Amino acid sequence: MTWLLILILVPLAGSLVLAFLKGNDRAAVLAALGFSILEFLLVIPFWLSYNASGPRLQMTSSFDWIPSFGVHIAFGTDGIALIMIAVIALLVPIVVGGLGTLDKLPAGRSAGGFLSLILLQEALTIGVFAATDVFLFYVLFEIMLIPMYFLIGGYGGANRQYAAVKFFLYSFLGGLIMLASAIGAYSLAADKLGKGTFDWQTLVTVVRDAPLSTQIWLFLGFFLAFAIKAPLVPFHTWLPDAAGEAPIGVAVLLVGVLDKVGTFGFLRYCLPMFPEASKTLAPLVLVLSVIGVLYGSILAAGQRDMKRFIAYVSIAHFGFISLGIFAFNEQAMVGSATYMLNHSLATGMLIVVIGLVIARGGSSRISDYGGMAKVTPLLAGLFLLAGLSTLSLPGTNSFVSEFLVLLGSFVDQPVYTILATVGMVLAAAYVLWLYQRVFQGPVRGDALVGVGGGPGTAIAPELGAKKAIRDLNGREIAILAPLVVLILVLGFYPKPVLDTVTPTVQQTLSAVQGGK
Repeated sequence: MTWLLILILVPLAGSLVLAFLKGNDRAAVLAALGFSILEFLLVIPFWLSYNASGPRLQMTSSFDWIPSFGVHIAFGTDGIALIMIAVIALLVPIVVGGLGTLDKLPAGRSAGGFLSLILLQEALTIGVFAATDVFLFYVLFEIMLIPMYFLIGGYGGANRQYAAVKFFLYSFLGGLIMLASAIGAYSLAADKLGKGTFDWQTLVTVVRDAPLSTQIWLFLGFFLAFAIKAPLVPFHTWLPDAAGEAPIGVAVLLVGVLDKVGTFGFLRYCLPMFPEASKTLAPLVLVLSVIGVLYGSILAAGQRDMKRFIAYVSIAHFGFISLGIFAFNEQAMVGSATYMLNHSLATGMLIVVIGLVIARGGSSRISDYGGMAKVTPLLAGLFLLAGLSTLSLPGTNSFVSEFLVLLGSFVDQPVYTILATVGMVLAAAYVLWLYQRVFQGPVRGDALVGVGGGPGTAIAPELGAKKAIRDLNGREIAILAPLVVLILVLGFYPKPVLDTVTPTVQQTLSAVQGGK
């Protein structure tokens, strides 16, 4: 029994317990909160026991699953997987604690069912980041779509079924193509070793010696699955629909963690296994990355819906992450790896504060708001902090990551880097524009009335009803506090994260540079 197995089994056990608490919402919330906090507490010694200067894969475990095909239930972690496991362990208690504040469950739906799916999603996602058998990775990559499908399709907005099906089909199809490439890699191992295997470390040593044409075909299978998940333009179209229709807590996990599986896959699978193909096709990926930065930024600036705004902001950010990865520069790649964590924190907080705005105003349309800072100054301040972190203001966590990506990428890819910096200017425009529209200016009559001297009154347009507008309460402050602390602390002291991911990045680059 290793740390990773424990971290997978704890939320899995919690999911099973909650499945039997469908009739008692209060007990379900308390149980889910207990399991999620326990998981977070377990991650602390897990992080402390990781030796950044040690071998790439640590806390490993392996059990035979299908011995005749060389398939194992095998787990291990490197520095990049570690930070992603830590961030999902942080975000899940926030999502659980926000139930009832961020999200109202549809009539007839129990908290036990919703939270059971949340904990199942956590267990499967940790399994994806920890898997060191390629076939096991594929299986978990596909299975983790199931709870997210039901979370969006069962608890989302008016077009939830369309969004859920689109999300599932895009990712499922990408996974099938990846499976074909994994089988190809298995066959190469069988030809060279006399016995096929899906062990990641073995495949890295075998597949990297394949002819370039073979590498390219196998690379494209993995790349397409990860580009869809990332999401990289033009494979991104599922995200605005899924994020726009998902409940706020589900959107936190979807945009904050699940789409990082794509960029994690680039670093764990595409580069070490197919080094020559990665370098050959890098210009294509860099073009798509820059297009993603500009396209996402322009569309974010034109959004009328706050939840879809988040989706396009994330598409722009993933352009920066993939730019840093395929620049093949240590500084840039370290920036991309840390950007995965910092994007989760900044965007996670922005989604939460947007959820709190929607909970007060009853609408996600930007035009339904105005002047909320006069009524909710604390919420306005935290919204601004999340927005400034999203646009990578110095002093916030995202700045270090974006700065390293641009600094490192400029050395080898100056043209792409200069084009990507336009996205930074656009980011300042769309974030401040959103803040100004929602919180500043005159109080809009169709969004807030009765502000004079006390709580305002928001109109929920689709309900035609009014309700009191108040600033953040103690529970909402507690939900946001961990994110605020990390955004500020990592903005001034990013060393623990940089020290954790840098050796893994160096090992990845060494594998790429050691290719034929």
